[in-house]
Amino acid sequence: MALYMLYEAASGYSLFLAHGLDEIGQNTEAVRGSVSDMNRFGKVVQLVAFHPFESALDALNQCNSVSEGVMTDELRNFLELNLPKVKEGKKPKFSLGVSDHKIGSHISEVTKIPCQSNEFVLELLRGVRLHFDRFIKDLKPGDLEKAQLGLGHSYSRAKVKFNVNRVDNMVIQAISLLDTLDKDVNSFSMRFREWYSWHFPELVKIVNDNYLFAKVAKFIEDKSKLSEDKLPELTEVLGDEDKAKEVIEAAKASMGQDLNPVDMINIQMFAQRVMELAEYRKNIHEYLIEKMNGIAPNLAALIGEIVGARLISHAGSLTNLAKCPSSTLQILGAEKALFRALKTRGNTPKYGLIFHSSFIGRASARNKGRMARYLANKCSIATRIDCFAENGTNVFGEKLREQVEERLDFYDKGVAPRKNIDVMKSAMETANDDAKKSKKKSKPESAEVEDKSTVATNGDAVEPKSEKKKKKKEKRKLDDDSNGVAAMEVEGDVTEKKKKKKKSITESVEGVEVDGEVKKKKKKKNKD
Repeated sequence: MALYMLYEAASGYSLFLAHGLDEIGQNTEAVRGSVSDMNRFGKVVQLVAFHPFESALDALNQCNSVSEGVMTDELRNFLELNLPKVKEGKKPKFSLGVSDHKIGSHISEVTKIPCQSNEFVLELLRGVRLHFDRFIKDLKPGDLEKAQLGLGHSYSRAKVKFNVNRVDNMVIQAISLLDTLDKDVNSFSMRFREWYSWHFPELVKIVNDNYLFAKVAKFIEDKSKLSEDKLPELTEVLGDEDKAKEVIEAAKASMGQDLNPVDMINIQMFAQRVMELAEYRKNIHEYLIEKMNGIAPNLAALIGEIVGARLISHAGSLTNLAKCPSSTLQILGAEKALFRALKTRGNTPKYGLIFHSSFIGRASARNKGRMARYLANKCSIATRIDCFAENGTNVFGEKLREQVEERLDFYDKGVAPRKNIDVMKSAMETANDDAKKSKKKSKPESAEVEDKSTVATNGDAVEPKSEKKKKKKEKRKLDDDSNGVAAMEVEGDVTEKKKKKKKSITESVEGVEVDGEVKKKKKKKNKD
C-alpha cells in the first residue's frame, strides 16, 4: 500500500510519496537514523505536489484551521487533485500520513481517504521538515525562514489578541489590585496615625476608622486653631455631633507636641494621599462588582463578587475554573496544606479560598466540612453555566444560593431541602420568562423609532406607516367586496344558464319519450 504524506509548511501545502517501503521495513529506529542523510532519505521520499499560499493572511487562516483540526476547501481541492482517485465500492490502495490525528480524522470523514498518524509517519515528516528547502527547488535561500517567522508572529499575535479580549483578565487584575490596595491603605494609615499622634494623640481613641481619621486630621490641621466655631463643619466631616464636641474638648486639653509649618504641610499631603487611595479602593471595588456581574453573574450571586473573583484569579481564568471538579474547587488556595498533609499522611484540608464565604462561617464546627463540600459543588455548577451559557443571567446563582440556605437549615433544624431537579426546572422557567420579557420590551421600542422616523422633507408630518397600511387594507377590502359582488352576479348568470340548459335537456328527453310512445301506438294500430 502506497503511503502519501501531507506536510503543512509556512509557505504552502506539500504532498510527498514514500515508496519502496514494506511492513517489515517500517522500523522507526532505522528511519530515525537515516533521516539526517539526504541521499538515503531522498531515495525513499519524493515530492508529488506543492501548493503555495496566496498571501500572509491566507497562510494565517490555513494555519488556524489546521491547528483546530479543520480541513479547508483549499486543502480538500489540493488532496483531491493530487491523490489517486478511488472508485466507488472499492477500497483505496493508498493511505495519507498526517502529523495531527485531528486533521486526519476530519479528512477521512469528508473525503473517505484513510489517514494514519503514528511514530513511523512522524519520523518521515521530521525528515521532510529537515530537508524541505531541498525538495522545493524554486525557493531562494532565506525565503522559508522569512515565511516561518512572519507566520509565527501573526499566529502568536492573533492568539494574544484573543486572550486580551477575555473579560476575566480584567477581573484577575482588579482583584489583585484590590488586595494590594488593602495592604497599602492599612500600612499608610498606620504610618499616618503614628505621625499625627505626635501632635494630637487623643484623636486616635475618638476616631477609629482609618479613612475618617485622615479626613478629620486634614480638616483640623493645627489643634490649637480648633474652636467652637468649627463645630458645624466638624460635625459634617464626622457625621456625629457628640464626637465632634469630644474632639474639640480633647484638642483643648491635648498633651501633644507642636509642629512647625513644614512638618504640618508634609502631614497634610500624606493625609491627602491616604484619602485618595481609600477612595480609589472604593472605585476599584465597584468596578470589580460590575465586572463580576457581567462575566460570572451566577457565581457572584452564589458566593459573592470578592470570593468569586479570587477563585477565578487563582484558577487563571473562568474557563480553567469551569474545568475544575468540585473537589479541586473546594481546596483551591490550600495547596500547601494539601501537599503537606499528603507528605506527612495527616488530615487533608477541608476548604481553601471558599472559607471566606459567609456560608462556611454560619455553619457549626462539625458541619463546616460538609458545608464546604456542598458549596463547592454548587460553585462548580454556577461557574460552568457562566462559562458556557450564551445568555448571561443570575437566576441560576440565586436558586443555587437558596439551595445552600436550605442545606444550612437542614444541618441546623433538620428541615428537608428541595431536590436539585425541581430547583433547576424552576430556574429554567424563570430564565425563559425573563428572556421573553426582554424580547417584548425591545419590540415596542423599535416600533416607536419607526414612527418617529416618518417625517416629510418640507417640514410637514407624514402619515405613519401603520395608517398607510390600514388605508391599503381598506382599499383591498373594498376591491375584494366589489369583485365578490361581480363574481356573485356572474355565478348567478351561470347558474340560470345551467338551469335553462337542464330544462331544455329534460324537455328534449321528454319529447323523445313522447315521440317513441306515439310511434309504438301507430305500430299496434297497423297490426290490428
